[in-house]
Amino acid sequence: MVANRSPMTKTGLFFGSFNPIHTGHLIIANYMANHLDLKEVWLVVSPQNPLKKKGSLARMYDRLEMVNLAIEHAANLRASDIEFKLPQPSYTIDTLTHLHERYPTKKFVLIMGSDNLQSLEKWKNYELILRDYEIYIYPRPGFENSKFKDHPSIRITSTPLMELSSTFIRAAIKSGKNIKYFVPDSVLDFIESKALYQ
Repeated sequence: MVANRSPMTKTGLFFGSFNPIHTGHLIIANYMANHLDLKEVWLVVSPQNPLKKKGSLARMYDRLEMVNLAIEHAANLRASDIEFKLPQPSYTIDTLTHLHERYPTKKFVLIMGSDNLQSLEKWKNYELILRDYEIYIYPRPGFENSKFKDHPSIRITSTPLMELSSTFIRAAIKSGKNIKYFVPDSVLDFIESKALYQ
């Protein structure tokens, strides 16, 4: 893992269910890719988060397609299905280890919300993540303090706050409300064409 500390260009890894991807996700990814020292950001679509229920998840390939549609004109954002090929549920440390072996010349940086930072101790092998990887934190309302916020691997960023969630969007769709501008038009068209989250 020592090679991960050498002066290489940094690739941000933004993990998520993206169920569905929305404007808030895109603002975070765009800020990280264009306002910090990252060369690019990969949006890593998680088949299943071990800490979340699976019930409300759309098919992983539908969620991947929505991410691809959302970022098709962004030069330094890309969708990743790397976790589709790994054992499920997906544990971040296992994905990081796999990526490090597959792309030894890349320096990977984790992107996560301050809410995830607060629950980091629940993550598998979180000590190894803190030891071997930088973590760029975007703020989430109500999750300002964490015992890890002053850790040398942690960088608290000034990413614009966006109080928008996939849970809110799914609930809005289910109740027949308009979600225009909450998601890109291409994603909205896809959701409607597949009758997702009805």
